[in-house]
Amino acid sequence: MNRIDTIMARMTLPEKLGQLTMTASGYAVTGPVIAGDSTQAIIDGTIGNLLNMVGAGPVHEMQRLAVEKSRLGIPLLIGLDIVHGHRTLFPIPLAEAGLFDDALWERTAREAAREGAAEGLAMTFAPMLDVSRDPRWGRTAEGPGEDPWLNVRIARAKVRGFQGTDLSSAESLAACAKHFVAYGPVTAGREYAAVDISERTLHEVHLPAFAAAVRAGVATVMPAFTDLNGVPMTAHVPLLRGWLRGEMGFDGVIVSDYNAIAELIKHGVAADLVDAAVLALKAGVDIDMMADAYRKGLPVALEQGRVSIDEIDASVRRVLRLKEQLGLFDDPYRRGAVPEPAAAVAERHRLARDVASRAVVLLKNERNTLPLPAETKALAVIGPLADASTEMKGPWWGAGEHEPATSVLAGLRAALKKTELRHAPGVAIDSADDSGIDEAVALCDGADAVLLCLGERATMSGEAASRATPALPGRQQALAEAVTARAHVLGIPVIAILFSGRPLVIPWLAEHADALLAAWFLGREAGHAIADVLTGRVSPGGRTPMSWPRAVGQIPIHYGPRPTGRPMNPADYYTSKYQDVENTPLFAFGHGLTYGRFSYDELRVDPPRVREHETLRVSVGLRNDGARAAEETVFLFAHAKLSRVTRPLLELKGYAKLRLEPGAAGSVTLELPAAELRYLGPDLQPLFEPGEVEILVGPSAEATGLLRQTIELC
Repeated sequence: MNRIDTIMARMTLPEKLGQLTMTASGYAVTGPVIAGDSTQAIIDGTIGNLLNMVGAGPVHEMQRLAVEKSRLGIPLLIGLDIVHGHRTLFPIPLAEAGLFDDALWERTAREAAREGAAEGLAMTFAPMLDVSRDPRWGRTAEGPGEDPWLNVRIARAKVRGFQGTDLSSAESLAACAKHFVAYGPVTAGREYAAVDISERTLHEVHLPAFAAAVRAGVATVMPAFTDLNGVPMTAHVPLLRGWLRGEMGFDGVIVSDYNAIAELIKHGVAADLVDAAVLALKAGVDIDMMADAYRKGLPVALEQGRVSIDEIDASVRRVLRLKEQLGLFDDPYRRGAVPEPAAAVAERHRLARDVASRAVVLLKNERNTLPLPAETKALAVIGPLADASTEMKGPWWGAGEHEPATSVLAGLRAALKKTELRHAPGVAIDSADDSGIDEAVALCDGADAVLLCLGERATMSGEAASRATPALPGRQQALAEAVTARAHVLGIPVIAILFSGRPLVIPWLAEHADALLAAWFLGREAGHAIADVLTGRVSPGGRTPMSWPRAVGQIPIHYGPRPTGRPMNPADYYTSKYQDVENTPLFAFGHGLTYGRFSYDELRVDPPRVREHETLRVSVGLRNDGARAAEETVFLFAHAKLSRVTRPLLELKGYAKLRLEPGAAGSVTLELPAAELRYLGPDLQPLFEPGEVEILVGPSAEATGLLRQTIELC
């Protein structure tokens, strides 16, 4: 018998159900504590998994209870939400998505895994793979943005980064692909609300990243809190057992979200905790997080004949196998056994600064307002987010809650030692009090430029942080109008820096600011990274992974809608348009300026006729006509001119980067396998359809900036 068979042969039912239970934990003055229970449950073997424990010492102390004092000595699986860093916080995932850089996505996950594993952890509840086209939804901050093809790339990179090449390594964590599936299109952008979408949208937009994560070897998957077309995901047999386990062959661990099994009662599909436990187990959920439904409900269900011991054993076996793959049986203390050297931590901080500076998106830069001139003598640094270091961390800080983060003001002080920095918040982030505006406006007199630091509080994004009006909160709009009016009278530029976990609706600011930056929440090194961009030490290279709406009424909005029989035509009343705002976004998907100025020419697509097994080579020439070196991100899109079902007007199929010195020219070549031009036909099965396909290349999804060439699939 192998190890798992030997253990299972000795296990009692309570011990088996303990392996299917995950409970929150912490550390008090008196020692480790368990939410709603005691550490005796670990010794008894009735709790086999923990979350939210932080620190190698406390983690190992908990592990000793399981390994050295319990009857069977089965190690604990201990996890934590490491969404964008453990102690060293990187930019939020939405900001990282705008890097369009597979290597950096993987590297930040690898560093987060190393840091978390160094504190004894073996699991993270990441990556979050929920496509969002609705910035009202707070968890937009945690995900990849609006595009499914981009999400596939991120899924692969993050799984590789967290898990490495050897899951048993002391530097690897089990990744968890969440939230399965289609959590993003919740009704009205409201957290936890119902989801009702078509099967086509499910399969084309929301499932591909989870398929990619499974193929990349992801160890665990977490179902969403929400229901999908009337069936809560925690009890969704067709998708969990049918698609995920059956079609995709996933044999890893499915772990519920926090209390999600018990919430099947409130969904109205379970009468009590016994019902809920039966539904979840039958759907294939292995670990019950915080509902205590399996420990309390499954013994009753087993006695009633509603579940079998074989079904319970199958889940126990998967949990034990994961612990074995993580190396916990061989050495439960290997993670956190050796403190990280100071040099490794310092290098991680340097990476955090580099990634943060690259994630900044330059949305607007009239008359080359940025970078700031070297001779700048005085800056008015105004706004509630100018000196707000805590807000820079974003909504998921992991173990970094009490770690330092650099504010904009602190970053500028370090970078501009000879520049006078005048600071006033003007208003609070979300207060109705505008009594400080006059003081802030007065700082403009005698300044060379104004830095206006505006946006959301970090907790306005993330879980349970939906906003019906994702605009500037409080009296920040009034502050912006007053400061901008004074600055323009004085003839000095206004540089607006926006902090948020989502695209904001800011048409006035976009029109009146001379320069506009989307700084998201950049993590530990936020202030230094922003100073790097403002001073020109770094040319901004971030791109928008989501379309920025002009008005709330445009939401949900994305770059690839399907065509209509009556496309927008200003000259024809009966076409698909708004009466009060343009159809187009304020800033398109992929938008982002640099300190260079790139022109595109010489688009070449070879061969002009291609078969399914062949590969297209798409090349485009670029020239940097600007005065500074910069890196351009080039996007490759496709559009089928004729198909059996309506196809998106644009579909992302690739991207590449090219750095050029001033006046230099170069080219990029992207390879596009013709098989990637397949689509889901009327029966939702892959279809390669002969016909004309338009290949488009440019700096964003903005139609006017795209070069086009038609090829034929044959």
